[in-house]
Amino acid sequence: MGVNVVDHPLAKSLLASLRDRSTPPPLFRLLAKRLALLLCMEATRRVPLVQIEVETPLAKTTGARIAQPLVAVPVLRAGLSMLEAVTELFPDVTVGYVGLERDHATFEPSMYYSKLPALEGRAALLLDPMLATGGSAAAACSALEKAGAESVTLLSVVSAPEGIAKLQRLHPSVNIFTVSVDEGLDEHAYIIPGLGDFGDRLFGTP
Repeated sequence: MGVNVVDHPLAKSLLASLRDRSTPPPLFRLLAKRLALLLCMEATRRVPLVQIEVETPLAKTTGARIAQPLVAVPVLRAGLSMLEAVTELFPDVTVGYVGLERDHATFEPSMYYSKLPALEGRAALLLDPMLATGGSAAAACSALEKAGAESVTLLSVVSAPEGIAKLQRLHPSVNIFTVSVDEGLDEHAYIIPGLGDFGDRLFGTP
């Protein structure tokens, strides 16, 4: 498994605005989508291609198309912030959903919803903007692998070392694309410095 930190200047600028506690939900949603576009571009840089023939207005030439079908799977609810970016870049992408809720006492996730398409032979993009303890991401990866995903790539805005370590242990084949590896987790398992509760800030809930 690889950990890929997207260090594009625009990604750093967008992340700084997302971290800012004064950023209101409408702007937060816009910034999150823009950052997801960058993450998705980087995460799909090495997808397999197939050569095709193209006829331009002047001549025939060769081109390329993506060879492997993609599946986008946002982790509800925060992962929804990244979905529109993926569907804009890849209009033919198939979409599944995984709902996970973290117990605030044990920090362990429980799955309350799962709706996945056929994944055999497909590459899955798992959308989860906050990789904290790694419990939710690991549970989602287990569900995707059980459903037959050929490969899983996690797109995360901010990651904690603890979450990365857990995924490396439980799902060594999963690739992670993130904008920042932060300091770690506090006693409540929130990422420090992080950016707060992504879902609450996204939807304006307390």
